[in-house]
Amino acid sequence: MAPLPLADDARVDVVVPAHDELAVLAATIDALHRHLTEHLDRPWQITIAENASSDGTAAEADRLAADRTGVRALHVGVPGRGRALRQAWTTSDAEVLVYMDADLSTDLAAVGPLVEVIASGRAELAIGSRLVPGSTVERRLGREALSRTYNGIVRSVLGARFRDAQCGFKAIRRDTAALLLPLVRDEGWFFDTELLVVAQRRGLRIEELPVRWTDDPRSSVRIVPTALADLRGVARLAAARRTSA
Repeated sequence: MAPLPLADDARVDVVVPAHDELAVLAATIDALHRHLTEHLDRPWQITIAENASSDGTAAEADRLAADRTGVRALHVGVPGRGRALRQAWTTSDAEVLVYMDADLSTDLAAVGPLVEVIASGRAELAIGSRLVPGSTVERRLGREALSRTYNGIVRSVLGARFRDAQCGFKAIRRDTAALLLPLVRDEGWFFDTELLVVAQRRGLRIEELPVRWTDDPRSSVRIVPTALADLRGVARLAAARRTSA
């Protein structure tokens, strides 16, 4: 059964996980704050989910929250994007929970459509996708090949029907998050994939939206360790799938 549409004044919380993002955090929050003010016709807040930074990001998050209306700083003492999102989402009173990466790789024009998929009741989860028609992607060849290979593995091994598990741009209903988060084990980068796989296995609707996405060469993501951790996560979910079959 499709979820009911949310009220016109349903609150939106845009979470920005931040681990050692001092170099870009202020510019990102300012751009996001300006975009939401000008383009999102719903009540909103921005949550900086700082997690165990060592470069001054924590202090910068506090400064931004103190200086800007509608911004809160949340501090998570252990690193991990999944862990930061879990704490931010479970402590939010917003009906629509969004997250985006701190590097602004995804064009902010996609925020409104992402939110409206959730608010309209079309799906329980909405995800930005670099692999659906209409997307525009500027990315180094090696990272493009790695992403496509990983997403191919997720589809073939886990039976995923979504195309892009890893784009750091997603939205979820708060009640859906409350249902799924206890079922998601990963606290790092694989959190995204596991959340989507668990949602699909429970028959929830996932809608992919095309985005304009530009690779940030300054990204702090460590490719090889992250890829290995993701593959271990895929193996874990595949084993659980066989056990429950």
